[in-house]
Amino acid sequence: MTASSVGVRARPYDNVVATPRAAGRITSLDLVRGVVMVLMAIDHVRVYSGVPAGGPTPGVFFTRWVTHFCAPAFVFLAGTGAFLLGEKLGDKRALAKFLVTRGLLLVALELTFLHVAWTYTLDFSNLLAGVIWMLGWCMVLMAALVQLPATAVGVVGLALIFGQNVLTPLAGMMPASTHWLWQFLYLGGEVKIAGVSISILYVLVPWIGVMAAGYGFGAIMTRPQDERDRLCLRIGLGATALFAVIAGVFVATHPAPNGAPPALLRALNQQKYPASQLYLMMTLGPTIALVPLAARARGWLAGAVTTFGRVPLFYYLLHIPLIHAVSLLAWYLRDGSVGAGRFASAPYVSIPPGARWSLGLLYLVFAVCVALLYGPCRWYAARKSSRPARWMRYI
Repeated sequence: MTASSVGVRARPYDNVVATPRAAGRITSLDLVRGVVMVLMAIDHVRVYSGVPAGGPTPGVFFTRWVTHFCAPAFVFLAGTGAFLLGEKLGDKRALAKFLVTRGLLLVALELTFLHVAWTYTLDFSNLLAGVIWMLGWCMVLMAALVQLPATAVGVVGLALIFGQNVLTPLAGMMPASTHWLWQFLYLGGEVKIAGVSISILYVLVPWIGVMAAGYGFGAIMTRPQDERDRLCLRIGLGATALFAVIAGVFVATHPAPNGAPPALLRALNQQKYPASQLYLMMTLGPTIALVPLAARARGWLAGAVTTFGRVPLFYYLLHIPLIHAVSLLAWYLRDGSVGAGRFASAPYVSIPPGARWSLGLLYLVFAVCVALLYGPCRWYAARKSSRPARWMRYI
């Protein structure tokens, strides 16, 4: 697959992911990113369907579980993209400036546009610090880290991922007046600032570690293809195998309570908030191992998914309000009423079991939304490549 197969060319700031080769982008990264963007839509349709985030049945469990790959891959590849962009620019100061500017833009979008898109309300008294919030602040922090060699940044990232648990007792030793800061950093929860309540869903640690590890991984992506494919498989399969061994031992040595799900589901049910080491190995291992396979993908489907991966933020900003609107239409066609008030607290939505959608309807709405997103994303990718406005560097 080449960049020309989907009608776009690489630019220095294209989606914060560029290749140091002047000839084109590393399309395998675009394809992997596109896959996780599509999977992300499943979980966001699930919010408006009322289907819970996981459950005892395999269908509900895996509907949620498959979307666990999205945030880790999104953040990790943002770090890889920052490295590749730095190689293209050849100026760490310019890279740092871009990361700070784009990071603060993401934070602002999370608290304004995305809040309205999720809830369809203009009530800003209760806000969500979600994945775009976290991504933005991680970019701001990366502006300092990128001054170090890529290997050092990668080591810092791994240290934050595997050493994150020390932050809980450390926070307990700090003055109570700093508790809100530790909530943003690692503890999560609800913080009140100037009368506004912010629910911190995505904390900064270990996610800044994931982005830093992705930055270090960027150095691998600049190597000859045979070498980088070999390293991707070793790293990805190694992390996946390590997860399987540790999770398997844990399940085998901890008796299941009555009514517990099967052993496989218990092994796969890892902590996401904050993201545990096992959760990140479970998701990032297969993601990294997929990169060499993605480089060999061909056909119209691979091209369509790659298009989503070229404009990930545009896709994200568009898919939340679209899913919200299509879901309200689905509710109306099914029940004869929209019930929009139930979603004023989205993505925290609770719908009684008897009123929830079937999984079939959930996946039908998901497919419709993804199909509707393709045209705008293809247009934007082509427009950004051929006649970009300056602001397109950031979206």
